[in-house]
Amino acid sequence: MLQANLNNLPSALHPILKHNWEQVSSVLETLDNIPEQFAEDLSRVLTGSNFVAEQFGRSPEILPSLLNSGDLYSSYHDNQYQESLNNLLSVVETEEQLHQAVRKFRQREQTRLIFRDLTRASDMRNTTRELSWLADACVEQTMNWLYDQACERWGTPTGRHSRKPQRMVVLGMGKLGANELNLSSDIDLIFVYPENGETEGSKKCLDNQDFFIRLGKKLIQALDNTTIDGFVFRVDMRLRPFGSAGPLVISFDAMEGYYQEHGREWERYAMIKARVMAGDQEAGAELMQILRPFVYRKYIDFSAFDSLREMKEMINREVRRKGLNNNVKLGSGGIREVEFIAQVFQLLRGGRDARLQQRELCKVLPVLPEAVGMPQQASDELMEAYEFLRNAEHAIQAVADKQTQELPIDEQEQLRLAYSMGFDSWEGFTESLENYRNNVRIHFADLIAPSEESEQDEQGCEDQTWLSLWNDDLEEEHAVEILNEQGFDDAAKAWELIDSLRQSRTVKMLQQIAQERLLAVLPILLRETSQVENSTETLGRVLQLIQAILRRSAYLVLLAENPVASQQLVKLCSASNWFSEKLTKQPILLDELIDPNSLYSPPNKEQLNSELRQQLLRIPEEDTEQLMDCLRYFKNAHSLKVAASEITGALPLMKVSDYLTWTAEVILEAVVDIAWKIMTEKHGSPQKSAGVPCNPDFIVLGYGKMGGIELSYGSDLDLVFIHDSDPNLFTDGDKQIANSVFFTRLGQKIIHILNTFTTSGQLYEVDMRLRPSGNSGLLVSSLKSFSDYQNKEAWTWEHQALVRARMVAGDTQLQQRFEEVRAQILSLPREKGKLLEEVAEMREKMRSHLGSKNSSNEENPVFHLKHDRGGIVDIEFLVQYLTLLNAQQYPELYEFTDNIRILDAAERTELISSEEAETLREAYKAYRAVGHRQTLQERSNTISDSEMKDMRQAVACIWEKTMQ
Repeated sequence: MLQANLNNLPSALHPILKHNWEQVSSVLETLDNIPEQFAEDLSRVLTGSNFVAEQFGRSPEILPSLLNSGDLYSSYHDNQYQESLNNLLSVVETEEQLHQAVRKFRQREQTRLIFRDLTRASDMRNTTRELSWLADACVEQTMNWLYDQACERWGTPTGRHSRKPQRMVVLGMGKLGANELNLSSDIDLIFVYPENGETEGSKKCLDNQDFFIRLGKKLIQALDNTTIDGFVFRVDMRLRPFGSAGPLVISFDAMEGYYQEHGREWERYAMIKARVMAGDQEAGAELMQILRPFVYRKYIDFSAFDSLREMKEMINREVRRKGLNNNVKLGSGGIREVEFIAQVFQLLRGGRDARLQQRELCKVLPVLPEAVGMPQQASDELMEAYEFLRNAEHAIQAVADKQTQELPIDEQEQLRLAYSMGFDSWEGFTESLENYRNNVRIHFADLIAPSEESEQDEQGCEDQTWLSLWNDDLEEEHAVEILNEQGFDDAAKAWELIDSLRQSRTVKMLQQIAQERLLAVLPILLRETSQVENSTETLGRVLQLIQAILRRSAYLVLLAENPVASQQLVKLCSASNWFSEKLTKQPILLDELIDPNSLYSPPNKEQLNSELRQQLLRIPEEDTEQLMDCLRYFKNAHSLKVAASEITGALPLMKVSDYLTWTAEVILEAVVDIAWKIMTEKHGSPQKSAGVPCNPDFIVLGYGKMGGIELSYGSDLDLVFIHDSDPNLFTDGDKQIANSVFFTRLGQKIIHILNTFTTSGQLYEVDMRLRPSGNSGLLVSSLKSFSDYQNKEAWTWEHQALVRARMVAGDTQLQQRFEEVRAQILSLPREKGKLLEEVAEMREKMRSHLGSKNSSNEENPVFHLKHDRGGIVDIEFLVQYLTLLNAQQYPELYEFTDNIRILDAAERTELISSEEAETLREAYKAYRAVGHRQTLQERSNTISDSEMKDMRQAVACIWEKTMQ
């Protein structure tokens, strides 16, 4: 049998296999009918692992046990180690027996895992997962046994306030926490207990902390001490609060206080992988919830780049000092760099994307393309490299069960490693290894590139000039001279702005790290700001934003790390005060500046809908507050993007309004869904007819700018709610209410979600005055009531409003029925003289109340874009008049709700001439474009009377001609 297997092995490895085969030969002689496949597998394992050979020789019972039980060729389920070890320890009576039993258990299972890994009966992920389960079981079952003994001796630890028995919580850190333990890893643990108090049930009481420290020491001894039977796991407790200088076990309150007051950046990285792996699972889950804000920040945390770079540099120095280039974990392109890449995105965006709040690297890497825009190829290459490197790490450690990641230097050992990895030669293995490591290096460098000294030298002198304004106590005259030389249009005012921030209490109270981050970004922003036309005005806007983010200095890192983002910021603040105000109020939106491609290439409605749905799916349905914050961030981010596109000319006016309207529509759809779920969970579904639930038989109508697909920045939403159910029926839930009450509350819930001010602001201001009977009418009308009102009671101006009404959210079947009602109302025959009189009268009333004459003066006459003669409302009323007068004959007039396409229809039907239609279209677009610019500069809709005179006069002439 041996000879047959030697024939399939490189001759240089024959001595290893012969030696190890001899150690197990006596055991093999006791086995009957050894399967050929097992003989081949055993040969591969004995070639790759001296440890397995030693265990089979030292404990002859292991091999028959593994073979006869089928464990050698079977995967374990997640609780199998726990059950097996619990059974073994149930008959243990002394600590000495405990130590022996748990060690023998570990050696058997470790041998099985190495056998399965080297034969590839188990892949890397399954091996690391089972190793972690093995560690969980050894810690859990050993601690349970020791806890019972400790309670008998010292009493049961009891909470001072809760009066409940206390159990220890064991946090697994690092690879153990992530269920990614390697074949010969130590285990990083933190011991915690829920509540202070004393033990009860013993003559001598102990403080809970004293009890758990004693328990913790015994647990470490039971696992870590090396006896004649070996060890279980090497235990490392240095990740606990205050490290080796801190107490071995602390309470939840002390743990929370430590991370709030003393938690360092590297501890955040460590806590990403923290998991309650043993002890009181329920209490442990509460602890992890308490610690979560320390790890994952709500805002985009760009300090992750800075601290990761520092950590990487520290490791690089260690690699150079200790010569670790041959280390598959710590060396360049090694396992650690893959972990860093995943962790930087977890800390960067994990607070806002729950998909990144996972411990397992193998689960994080695949979601990076969708979550953070990493190229799919990069994600795939990193995953492949990680699996190869982890397999190499296991093959290295399988030889002697030693914790090492060093590539061997002995030729025979090199060939052994290559053979275990499936290669015929060391050269073949190292070529593949280098390819994988090179891919990791490239992707790591792309993400966390070290600062280039040459680039620093080039900009050093210029940066020092800018920093002298901040660091040196310059005379005002000298400072103004510097700013003047650098191109500021009002150097004196610019110095006043800089000095004001420099002398502010906020700046003087900054911690050192925030000071350093501020100094890193100031030269970049000052340099960019000096190059725009309105440099001093822009400087004021930029420094206002800096003032707002000083206490959240991770945003300063974002700007320092992303020169493109800084350039975009200055460019857009220069063009728009609205833009800078938006960022100042919500700095979290700075994240949107990073990628100019997404900033200036807005999505279509389907993409917007998909993006919002994906974001909402990551939030528990019952967490209304978080859902509302998500909606607000989505709206603000896309408002910012469309503003950037309009400012830079990347989008024309019509596309800007489309984008803003689409954004509102997908938000409304989501809000209706959220409100519907809240209401139906509480009251059940309303009934369309007896026994037939609504599905949902509810729509939201958009009027005005929303209906006309003409939203601008900050537009409110003119909405009307319609349902189609029997108001006399009731919902089918436990807490039944009348259908009419249900839909009224549904409408109120929708308005609440839209209107409420949160820390992220308001979604939209909602105006419901266009519903039947206005503010005195029902909040939600049935379609029949709506139809009756429009036919019998509505004023002409309400029919005018209906011209721009359309469904913007809700049930598509009810939409069809609404459109039939709308078409019927708009197609009613109307007497021309009466219609003309009523439209003109309403127009004059609006002009007298809202036009510019109320605020103008003779010296500086002004023009109100919307309400003055020849303005936007004249065009809208013309369109509405033509539609109401002629819709019976020309149904294409009410096919669309936007003014431009209605004008197109009026031209095609020859209700107005082509020249008139073109004049009205161009004027309408021009007025709206100016209105948008006014909004972005936070100015009113009033401009100088000298502007746009020819256009206004042309519109007024068409009005006079048509409305005779």
